[in-house]
Amino acid sequence: MTRIVILTGAGISAESGLRTFRAADGLWEDHRIEDVATPEGYDRNPGLVLQFYNERRAAAAAAEPNAAHKALARLATDRRHQVTLVTQNVDDLHERAGAPEVIHMHGSLFGALCARCRHRWPAPMVMRTTDLCPDCGHATCRPDIVWFGEMPHHMERIEAALRRADLFVSIGTSGNVYPAAGFVADARHAGIETLELNLEPSVGSRFFDRAVHGPATRIVPEWVATIFP
Repeated sequence: MTRIVILTGAGISAESGLRTFRAADGLWEDHRIEDVATPEGYDRNPGLVLQFYNERRAAAAAAEPNAAHKALARLATDRRHQVTLVTQNVDDLHERAGAPEVIHMHGSLFGALCARCRHRWPAPMVMRTTDLCPDCGHATCRPDIVWFGEMPHHMERIEAALRRADLFVSIGTSGNVYPAAGFVADARHAGIETLELNLEPSVGSRFFDRAVHGPATRIVPEWVATIFP
């Protein structure tokens, strides 16, 4: 049984119509990163932040899984391989494509989190500043998204899977955001084979044993077909 850890980023959902996260100009969907993707931005203007993620949630719900999502779902359900599917994305396209289990290291648009007591619950499609936490009753609800300055989810589980892996595959990631950008170095240090599948070379492309570049909807199904005919 081949043990494969797959990391996906925004590039895999771009062909489903979801814009990739670009921090180079300090903007995300025409908003300053510090205004919509930090705890401080939420504290300053929770209404703006909730509206921003309401729009992202609606866009994600309207999107459809593409051929890359579907290929990975087929691989993840193949009993000849043990696949750990980790995503930096906050959409649910992997799940809707049929992936049985997805580790969302940066949280999910479809989860809600109380900024006061840290209680979690499924997010409504529209979150409002007047929404009350079902646990503590305070109007301190936010999306369950990992913002800048916060610790990604499930790191111990991801690191354990990497230590056991035979192959690490990075798909649709820029290689700019840590700690995910460091996974290839961790894999190489452990002697694990590494593969990059990306539209263009990532920042860390030179650290991979192999790299294939092109649209995810083409190169991901082609790669899956080589190990799962």
